[in-house]
Amino acid sequence: MARTLRGLEEVAAQEIEERGLGRVEHRRHREVWFSAASAEPRLLDLRTVDDLFLLVAVADGVGHTKADLAAFTRLARAAALPAVLPARAACGVPGRPATVDVAASFLGRRNYNRYDIEDAVGRHAVAALGLRYHSRRGGEAPPEGGLSLRVTVEGTQATLAVRVADRPLHRRAYKRSSTPGTLHPPLAAALAWLAGIRPGMLVADPCCGTGTIPVEAAGLAPGAVLFGSDHDPETVGAAVANSAASGARVTWAVADAGRLPLRTGRVDRVVSNPPWDRQVQARGVLAGDSGRLFAELRRVTVDGGRAVLLLHEFADQADLARAAGFGVGDVRPVSLFGAHPSIVDLHG
Repeated sequence: MARTLRGLEEVAAQEIEERGLGRVEHRRHREVWFSAASAEPRLLDLRTVDDLFLLVAVADGVGHTKADLAAFTRLARAAALPAVLPARAACGVPGRPATVDVAASFLGRRNYNRYDIEDAVGRHAVAALGLRYHSRRGGEAPPEGGLSLRVTVEGTQATLAVRVADRPLHRRAYKRSSTPGTLHPPLAAALAWLAGIRPGMLVADPCCGTGTIPVEAAGLAPGAVLFGSDHDPETVGAAVANSAASGARVTWAVADAGRLPLRTGRVDRVVSNPPWDRQVQARGVLAGDSGRLFAELRRVTVDGGRAVLLLHEFADQADLARAAGFGVGDVRPVSLFGAHPSIVDLHG
C-alpha cells in the first residue's frame, strides 16, 4: 500500500505500473493498493509516494462507538505480523527492530480518538512480535529504527499496514540543506513524472530553490539534461549541496526567472514551483510583473514543449498563460499541508 498526497493517487498508480513494480488493485483517499510479484529493494525507490506499507489486514463493519474499538484488536489478531519482518528484509531493510509504534487516522466523527485505536492495535502487536510498544499518546516521537504500523479508517472499513522502510520514503537522504518553501519531494517527483521527461531532453527549473525538482527529475529520467536557477545565491548553494548528495548531474545558475540565461526555443520541458508571494516572495522582474514569468517560459520553450507548474489560484493566472502563448492542458488540484495548489500542464 502506497500513501501519497491527496490528488496524487493517480500519479502514484501510474508510476507503480509503468515502472513494472506491481499491479494496482484499488485507489482510495491518499492510498494506492497494489500487488507486487515479490518484495524487492526497487519498491523503496518509488518517488511519487509519501510512504510504502505492507497491507496485512482489512476489517469491514467498523462503527463509530467506543464498543467498536474491539474491532481494532480483532484486526491486529487477524494480521500475520511475524511474516512482515522477512518481507522487509527482502526489500533491503536490515536488522530486527526493538520497538513497535502505531499511527492511526480516520475520516469523520467517532466516539474514540486515534490514540484509542493505536493502543488497541499496539498491545496485541507487541505480543505477536515480541517487541516493546511505544505509545504516541503522550506526544513523544517513537525511537528511530522501530517498526511502524499504520491504521486507516475510511467509512466502515479499517486497514492495518506495516511500513516497509525504517523511516518515511518522503524523507530523502539527499535533503542536506533546506529553506522556507522547499518543495515536498514526492510532489516534486509528481511534477517531473507528469512532464513526460525523456533522455536527452533539456529540462529547466527557473525557480529551483534548494533543487528538489531537478534532483527528483534526475531520479526519474536518467539521461535528461537538467538546468536549475534561482534569484537567491544562498538557495542555489543549497541546491548544489543537495544534488551532490544525491549524485544528480545538474547545471545550476543564479538568475532572475524573468530574464533566463537560456536561448529562445531551447527548452523541452519546464518543471517548476514559482514563488507567487506565499512562503517565498517573488523577486527581481517577477516582483513587479507576474505575467513576465509565463512570457519568459514561453520564450525559452520549444514549439510543442511543455511547462508543468505548481500554481496557486490558477484561475486568476490562466489569462496570463494564454496571453504568453501557452495552451492550458490538465489542471490537477492537490492538498499540501493545508494548502490547495494545482499542478498545471501548459503546452507551447
